[in-house]
Amino acid sequence: MWKSIPIYTDHDEKYRADSCKPLLDAAAAGHLELAVISHGHYPGHSLPAEVLPGLKMFGFWDARHEQNWGLQWHRNEGIEFTFLESGSVEFASPEQRHTLRCNDLAIVRPWQRHCVGSPCITPSRLHWLLLDVGVRRPHQDWKLPPWLVLSPADISEVTKILRQNEQLVWKTNPEIRRCFQALARLTLADSNGSNLSRIGLAVNELFLLILEMLRQQDVSLDDSLVTSRRTVQLFLDDLRAHPEHLELDWSIEKMAASCGLGVTQFIHHVKSLVNLTPLHYLVQCRIDFAATQLRKESAARITDIALQCGFGSSQYFATVFTRRMGCSPREYRAKNRSGS
Repeated sequence: MWKSIPIYTDHDEKYRADSCKPLLDAAAAGHLELAVISHGHYPGHSLPAEVLPGLKMFGFWDARHEQNWGLQWHRNEGIEFTFLESGSVEFASPEQRHTLRCNDLAIVRPWQRHCVGSPCITPSRLHWLLLDVGVRRPHQDWKLPPWLVLSPADISEVTKILRQNEQLVWKTNPEIRRCFQALARLTLADSNGSNLSRIGLAVNELFLLILEMLRQQDVSLDDSLVTSRRTVQLFLDDLRAHPEHLELDWSIEKMAASCGLGVTQFIHHVKSLVNLTPLHYLVQCRIDFAATQLRKESAARITDIALQCGFGSSQYFATVFTRRMGCSPREYRAKNRSGS
């Protein structure tokens, strides 16, 4: 039975952990073959809670013709490995865009937004595995499930490589291809948990194979990617890039908590990064977004724009806007629409 799409909280806002509905609708309509095994509220056939905990979801799709859907921007609750067995498909993060080809492996960390399809899915056979590593932010230490039986040294090495680089797509080898194919066969053949032991063994083998693949690559490690400063930078980038965050009822305490940091450390990083206090930066983002909305050819009321940008009243919005932009919102709109 397919279940509702999981939702979790990040930056004080609820996110869909994966945009699965278009995929499920396509499968229900017979446009592709789909097989998924999962935990919790993820779509797919459920694993018992006590079996392979942390293995959120794995499965594959086989699309034989172009589809009229794609998986829109989303984050995951863990690290996701996406392997393309055949065909091609567009795969992107905000910083990188790729066309996945045969035997490509995309690796996405929990804090990375990504999408699949541009905007639609092309003929492809795609596998994925999502593993909860107990974090949502770059500076937090990963905790891999105890049933992964790699040696402590191997666990430490693979974790370090995956955390300290953010290369999106890797070329793999026949062994990794074979392992994903084996997981697909086990998924299709599973009956009420009959293949769970073999599935666990296959995931362990896959992790070892991925580690061996990474060892053979010229992987550039950057320890700045796992610092609290990096977490704060991503938070600030999100505020500016995603206007829906601006209307939230932020306080310094909520901002710091969203980053998993204390207030003093959070303020220090913000000041270092943007030379502003957190609340001043928030107001700046809100005013900049409001200016963008005022320049649009729309009949939106200034009061509605103020509320959309997170200001409690149009009067306060007008005061702050005038102080930063040198004219009132109404005057700004008139000047920019007239081209003067």
